[in-house]
Amino acid sequence: MATEAHDAAAQATGMPQLDTSTWGNQIFWLVLALVVIFLVLWRVALPRIGAVLAERSGTITNDLAAAEELKQKAIAAEKAYEDALARARAEAGRIVAEAKAEIQADLDKATAKADAEISAKTAESEARIAEIRAGAQESVAEVARDTARELIAAFGGKADARGVTAAINARLKG
Repeated sequence: MATEAHDAAAQATGMPQLDTSTWGNQIFWLVLALVVIFLVLWRVALPRIGAVLAERSGTITNDLAAAEELKQKAIAAEKAYEDALARARAEAGRIVAEAKAEIQADLDKATAKADAEISAKTAESEARIAEIRAGAQESVAEVARDTARELIAAFGGKADARGVTAAINARLKG
């Protein structure tokens, strides 16, 4: 019967957590649970969390130092690259200048050789032209003599070879 009365009283009062007769017991267990949680956190979890944070802090510090060192190396490498590039450009300019000078020298030699060949051929051609002119003048004089003889003979006269030659030579000279 006592259990029935207690069940009836429990049902009549509502939620057991709000029953003021059990609050002392509930507060004891709450404080005990909080103390146990505090001790577990204080002795186990917080040192581990602190160690992880210290490790991360050390890792971050080391990584920052390594990054700074790598940055300095990158700056030095970039400077070395720029210097090498400037030297390579200067060397390329020097090589281009030498190549231009070489090409110009070869071109000057080839031009001088071509000029000499052209001069030789011009002199040879002028000599041939002079020969052809001399031959042409002789041919003109001979044709003129023959024509003059034929004309004199056609007009009924007798042609004197010395007189015809003298007249033609005088006329050809101007």
